[in-house]
Amino acid sequence: MLRLFQGFGIELEYMIVRADSLDVAAQADWLLAEVAGDITDEYRHAGMAWNNELALHVIEFKLDGPAPELAGLGARFQAEVARANALLAAHGLALMPTAMHPWMDPVRELRLWPHGNREIYDCFDRIFSCQGHGWANLQSMHINLPFADDGEFAALHGAVRFLMPLLPALAASSPVMDAGLTGTADNRLAVYRTNCRRIPSVTGAVVPEPVYAIAEYQRRILGRIHADLAPHDPQGLLAEEWVNARGAIPRFERMALEIRLLDVQECPRMDLAFAQLIVAVLRSLCAEACCDLRTLQGWDGGELLRYLEATIASAEATEIHDSRYLAALGFPGSHASARQLWGFLAERAAQAGALERDAEHAVEHYLRHGTLATRIAAALPREPGRPDLERVYRQLCDCLAAGEPYAAPSRR
Repeated sequence: MLRLFQGFGIELEYMIVRADSLDVAAQADWLLAEVAGDITDEYRHAGMAWNNELALHVIEFKLDGPAPELAGLGARFQAEVARANALLAAHGLALMPTAMHPWMDPVRELRLWPHGNREIYDCFDRIFSCQGHGWANLQSMHINLPFADDGEFAALHGAVRFLMPLLPALAASSPVMDAGLTGTADNRLAVYRTNCRRIPSVTGAVVPEPVYAIAEYQRRILGRIHADLAPHDPQGLLAEEWVNARGAIPRFERMALEIRLLDVQECPRMDLAFAQLIVAVLRSLCAEACCDLRTLQGWDGGELLRYLEATIASAEATEIHDSRYLAALGFPGSHASARQLWGFLAERAAQAGALERDAEHAVEHYLRHGTLATRIAAALPREPGRPDLERVYRQLCDCLAAGEPYAAPSRR
């Protein structure tokens, strides 16, 4: 059994689009059949896996089991991107990054996975109606971190819960929805928060409740979700722990905590750099470097949710004036922007040797240019037309293909 920070699981999701128009293309089943030799829910090879979950225009790449370290994983994921893009190009298709398609109409364009586990997705659709952005149009990075017992779960869950409000300030990449700039940096999280509103216990408040014992979590959180779903799901198709949709969920079947709050970036290099930085901060919190765990675990969910709402809206520009929050992270001042705070945390992680050199460069790119959401917005006019959006999102597709960070070019 793996203990805290002895293994890492990473999952990255991308959209399949038509190379000429960049419209979404519901071709994940074709791509999986092409690479695996037959239609399959999941294709595994050389320690990696490809799969689809729900929306037929989305493909997910993930590690097929925990890796002992995060260093070097960016190159492994980039190789999967290159392999997929080569298969797609022969049919006029390509992969697109970022957490939301800029002009997808989910009512008209969503196609659910029609094979294998389709009854699960049909059940979700019947209960929640998946023809909305919160189901049909959102791509993320998941980070899976192991825990071995109640004590490690308590420490990790408390640290992740506390850090959660800062994550959109690092990873927001979805400023465009319905072909327009909405003024919100992380529209994926904005719509994600309400996608299960028919049964509120499924998502809760996104920020998890302060529950720090495995049996108590199973009883209070999972038990409530399954009881609330039961009248709508008489076959029990959704009576599983993965139906929990909070921003971080324990997967007791594999003794890991899955962080689900992060928008996917323009290339794996950026995602894995952010993963290294986040893990470095979580290590520090779990080690009680600046704040004892009891205090950390006791943070009020309402306060954390307010801070999360602020970074969903404003990302790295969010101003933090809570000296208690800053002190728990070791920041010496009484106020800071979220970007300044991430800069402080990144410098400390680099000094501790927690970031490989390429990750340092990727984080420096964020610190110079802002979140991907900020860079996308800077490259677009205030009211972008379809040509403006196509120009910028084609550049982002090129970044994904090349494995290079996006620096917003001048508007034209």
